[in-house]
Amino acid sequence: MNQSVHIPVLLNETITGLNIKANGIYVDCTMGGAGHASEILKRLSPEGKLYCLDQDEYAIQIADKRLKEISNNYKIIKTNFSMIKEKIASEGVTKVDGILYDLGVSSFQLDIASRGFSYSQDATLDMRMDTEQYLKAYDVVNFYTYDELKKIFYVFGEEKFAPIIAKKIVQVRETKPIETTLELVEIVKECLPARVKRQSKHPAKKVFQALRIAVNDELEVFDQSLRNSLDLLAVGGRIAVITFHSLEDRICKQIFKECVEVHVPKGLAIKDKDVQACFKLVNKKVIVPTKEEIETNRRAHSAKLRIIEKIKEGEENYGKFQTTTKTSKTYKVGSFMF
Repeated sequence: MNQSVHIPVLLNETITGLNIKANGIYVDCTMGGAGHASEILKRLSPEGKLYCLDQDEYAIQIADKRLKEISNNYKIIKTNFSMIKEKIASEGVTKVDGILYDLGVSSFQLDIASRGFSYSQDATLDMRMDTEQYLKAYDVVNFYTYDELKKIFYVFGEEKFAPIIAKKIVQVRETKPIETTLELVEIVKECLPARVKRQSKHPAKKVFQALRIAVNDELEVFDQSLRNSLDLLAVGGRIAVITFHSLEDRICKQIFKECVEVHVPKGLAIKDKDVQACFKLVNKKVIVPTKEEIETNRRAHSAKLRIIEKIKEGEENYGKFQTTTKTSKTYKVGSFMF
């Protein structure tokens, strides 16, 4: 694979938004090809430190070589970013100055056909971000019930033809297992009207997104990780989150909203405006790529960047908040409730 295809999205906006201090401590929760991590590391003095989290062994090997060319002032931790609080604590660190999330699928995962993320290349149905994980897309497609598949496609993929696609999958797998990505693509195509297949978006995009989210439990993991990151942040520290679809962005937007709003219980002799929240939004309006960036990097077209800053200490434990986003339902698939 040509490593040059990895182009970090919203790079300048993210690095500027993090307001990096040379002696600060930073965490890249989604290291991938180390595009953002490299730029953070370049700005750190010997007194600073960068911790990079990733669960993809191939990405770790590539990124480690890239970061070593800059400095040795970093540490890569092989883990899911749901473990950010525990892993950073194990390094003897209690507070950090900045945290980055660049969500979605990395260039490595998309471009290596055998990983099974791409609907344009034939491969076994895998889609695991952590290749040591047991559950694969194959297992979801071939063993989940009609109701489970329908809910996954509808909620995680926002696919309005979810019932038809789920029904077709169940019918096909009764004859033989559905084993490859292109087999699944053809099944999806059979279920869609001609007008939908003529649209610019790939007809199987929503189904593949939904399966990837279900296999990797992405929304639940992100929700909890972001709340834990808020607890880790030092005063003046910032969290930058790049999302690529509405479900991720909705979670980020809602959690950030919880952090910057203060609601005083009725009966107290103070008003909301007299109480300051512990956080403030750095960009009140979501940041999106420029037309020029989208033209040079097609993967940037749906990206959104939100940044929050901690402005004072408080007793809140954000990890204990219960999400009120649209993704919180009462149906269970895997470990995620929706």
